[in-house]
Amino acid sequence: MASFHGKGAQASAEGAKSPKLLDQVRDRMRRLHMSIRSEEAYVGWIRRFILANGKRHPRDLGAQEIERFLTRLAVRGRVSASTQNQALSALLFLYKQVLGVELPWLDGIERAKRPQRVPTVLTRAETSALLGELRGVHWLMGSLLYGTGMRLMECVRLRVKDVDFERHEIVVRQGKGAKDRRTMLPLSLVDPLRAQLAEARRVHERDLAAGFGRVWLPDALDRKFRGAAADWGWQYVFPTLARSVDPRDGVERRHHVDESTLQRAIKQARDRAGIAKPATCHTLRHSFATHLLEAGQDIRTIQELLGHKDVATTQIYTHVLNRGGMGVVSPLDR
Repeated sequence: MASFHGKGAQASAEGAKSPKLLDQVRDRMRRLHMSIRSEEAYVGWIRRFILANGKRHPRDLGAQEIERFLTRLAVRGRVSASTQNQALSALLFLYKQVLGVELPWLDGIERAKRPQRVPTVLTRAETSALLGELRGVHWLMGSLLYGTGMRLMECVRLRVKDVDFERHEIVVRQGKGAKDRRTMLPLSLVDPLRAQLAEARRVHERDLAAGFGRVWLPDALDRKFRGAAADWGWQYVFPTLARSVDPRDGVERRHHVDESTLQRAIKQARDRAGIAKPATCHTLRHSFATHLLEAGQDIRTIQELLGHKDVATTQIYTHVLNRGGMGVVSPLDR
């Protein structure tokens, strides 16, 4: 089945062909307002699943083929539990949301157990050294990750309208779980952020003069509010250097910076600073929470700042307060 056509969908009276299966997946995900990254990941896993089963249509496959596929990922591919679970989520989405298959075996497939690990946290000195090796917009973005507790994608997707200099806060839109929240805007970043916005505005004005300047908007807001896409407030704080064609609708726009550029900058800064810990962009978020706890901030407030649904998720950062063996002094040191 080289073209991955869905079965069971009859041609219309006009003789139109049913859309390809992967196109059906994309259409369904877009109707549910799922992110472009989730779309790319799910389509990729579904394609791999079909190819791994000789291009047979998923309607002709079942629990045995899914289990075999996931086992092959774990044994041969040596993927992590989270990667294996993402593949399973993609296949469950295919069967339930696209093919409309409601079979008992779908709910019987177990997810891989993710190991419980404490997060990597930098000391204050290490954080300072890491940020000190960053330059320009990468320094500002890294400082925002540490100073606000934002996730990487929350930072790169930040819009102008969500930076409030008067209240010294940042509104994080569509965070994990599609939730909005507020976090602080560090006073030390006010002037650098104003300078970044001034540069972003110059870029936006040049785009407008060239007949562009319309940014991508979520939830079809560009149709609900005509002209909003070109409004300054909806522009990205960290726009990319060049415009590109949006794969979702073929429109040329200026997107936000690619998160991989900051990831590479953080890795290089870590190496230059001589930090042995496997520090990443997310490590700065972990360090934000841990350092607030060390300073005596209550855990409920930190939970709100991080956007955690359950305080139990936030409690993992209390490990730093135990300081080795629940704070007990070793008999060797007595």
